[in-house]
Amino acid sequence: MKLIGIGFGNLISAERIIAIVSPESAPIKRMVQDARERGLLIDASFGRSTKSVITMDSGNVVLSALSPEALAARCSDINEEGGYKDE
Repeated sequence: MKLIGIGFGNLISAERIIAIVSPESAPIKRMVQDARERGLLIDASFGRSTKSVITMDSGNVVLSALSPEALAARCSDINEEGGYKDE
């Protein structure tokens, strides 16, 4: 299992990510609110402004303070051993 750091020491499984999007649009805001109401929202932003919304195949929605571009780079930087290329 390959893990992606989403900020502040939090990790999620790379294989379970469906999408990483910006939280600015109205449909994404509705998706976050729906996940909150269903108890499927995980706020990993630690009180900072949310810069990305991660949708998981389990139905969970994860909020992160890192930008979608930074998270996408981390996803593409994972090597075969499960670590980052620069480690």
